[in-house]
Amino acid sequence: MLKGRCALITGSTQGLGYAMAERLAAEGCTIVMNGFGDAGEIEGRRRALEETHGVRALHHGADLAEPKQIADLVAAAEHTFGGVDILINNAVVRHFAPVETFQPEDWDRALAVNLSAAFHTTRLVLAGMRARGFGRILNISSVYGLFGGVNRVDYITTKTALIGFTRAVALETARDNITCNAICPGSSPTPAIEQRLEEFMDAEGLPREQAVGKFMAGRQPSGRFVAMESVAALATFLCGPGAADITGAALPVDGGWSAS
Repeated sequence: MLKGRCALITGSTQGLGYAMAERLAAEGCTIVMNGFGDAGEIEGRRRALEETHGVRALHHGADLAEPKQIADLVAAAEHTFGGVDILINNAVVRHFAPVETFQPEDWDRALAVNLSAAFHTTRLVLAGMRARGFGRILNISSVYGLFGGVNRVDYITTKTALIGFTRAVALETARDNITCNAICPGSSPTPAIEQRLEEFMDAEGLPREQAVGKFMAGRQPSGRFVAMESVAALATFLCGPGAADITGAALPVDGGWSAS
């Protein structure tokens, strides 16, 4: 179904981004990984994609706060694989502080990585998608793109803006067999969330099962984390032919959080 397509996924060296890379590789996509981390671990994951799924995979360590490095990332994907068919804007940074004490440099980096990077990657891949008559763009927003919260102004602002960006791109590409959608996950056991959970367990003196239940209070009515594989499965569906008429949507995967 997607065999031979090239998927570029930002923020894909671990967590949700890597889960989506694995699922798309299983469908036969070549993969362009992006992100930071231990070089040996990243190489191991890149090699695992190739050996497990029989596809080619490339890692590029572009800093998505830098437009020139984003251009280098897209150019490397096009040079190596001939073009980007699937673009998933997943990279994110986040900080926690009230607005009045929020550091300006943290605000600027969040805008650059969480929002402007999606603009730059999209503008750079669109011409090739139009020329080939196929494109799938996914922007990973959040349930926090659907409602507000405290002490996370950068995250809420950028994830909300991504949904508006998604709608604008969807309308501009609606006649070109290019779709653009946003996925809005709830809490998944990503490395960042696992760290917060560990801190919560230490502070409350709770075993993991009880800590998860308490951590989820006021969040997901399901009472459990959203499986990263579930988000990856939706992303893969949106890239396939069955989703050709879904564009401009913001789709929650949140255990009922946005319904409550």
